Amino acid sequence: MPDTPTTTPSASLFVSEQKAALRKTAQAARASAADRAGPNAAADLARHLADWVRSRDVRVVSGYLAIGSELDVTSALQGFARQGAEVALPVVIGAEQPLIFRRWQPGMALQAGPLGTRHPPDDSPVLVPDVLLVPMLAYDGDGYRLGWGGGFYDRTLADLRRQGPVSAVGIAYAAQRVDKVPRDDHDAGLDWIATEAGLTKVRR
Repeated sequence: MPDTPTTTPSASLFVSEQKAALRKTAQAARASAADRAGPNAAADLARHLADWVRSRDVRVVSGYLAIGSELDVTSALQGFARQGAEVALPVVIGAEQPLIFRRWQPGMALQAGPLGTRHPPDDSPVLVPDVLLVPMLAYDGDGYRLGWGGGFYDRTLADLRRQGPVSAVGIAYAAQRVDKVPRDDHDAGLDWIATEAGLTKVRR
């Protein structure tokens, strides 16, 4: 993967403008990709991820609860639990803060979070994932993703990578790939891309 560029304030503003422009089209593109992929996409993704996890020593997997047209990973999370891994969901604790992760179990009552999210209750234990499933609006071949602009996953990945090994797996429909996602020096790259078509390791 090419070195992440170092950006000046003016360059960073330009990147932000590029991202904003891409978000305007990426959301519609994702909805179209979901329609084309059909109802079996989540099951196909779950099967690919189960095979991938089975070949690794995975202790804790963090996922997400799909919002809108995001590719649903609920079936995959249920499969991880059956395979013996602990499963967590992210919790937003504040602006400019990394996410934390609380243990999740199928059927658990959830609390409402900001930006339409839901998460496990406060008495659910905090876990540190070694696999992080990351939703996205778009992605490129270099392993960079376009999110909603809050920077939560970028900060979280930087924090987790300081603590130890973690595999960041971007989740998307195959058709969400773009030529290049605008990026600057705070954007955290992914390790894998997982779609309904399979998993691809990001070349570094």
